[in-house]
Amino acid sequence: MNQPESLREFAHVRYQVTDVERSIAFYRDKLGFALQMQAGSAFAAVLLGKLRLILGGPGSSGSRAMPDGRQQVPGGWNRILIYVDDLDAELRRLKEQGVPFRNTVEAGPGGKQIQIEDPDGNPIELHEAAAR
Repeated sequence: MNQPESLREFAHVRYQVTDVERSIAFYRDKLGFALQMQAGSAFAAVLLGKLRLILGGPGSSGSRAMPDGRQQVPGGWNRILIYVDDLDAELRRLKEQGVPFRNTVEAGPGGKQIQIEDPDGNPIELHEAAAR
């Protein structure tokens, strides 16, 4: 692959969104992402650590229908996973901000996690690793 060196340093994920500005605000203000770039209302890229999340709006080339007519829409079950140090504190903060939760906290041998949603229903898993 011929990508610029700087792009190879990141894991890239694309989420389909219906409103790029609203999505930028959500990821920046609620989850601490930084805006890397924006192309009007078509798409934007936000960064968190080594994750580059592409927010593809309705006018982006990455949101066009498939050759068989299937539409690319927000939502689904594949998700990004963000590690947090204190899941309970994050839950309190996000509940105060009105962020929607898909489930309640699940705990297992690897730690505890919960799924939240961005404004378009795309899932994000917050995970607190088990103490080692």
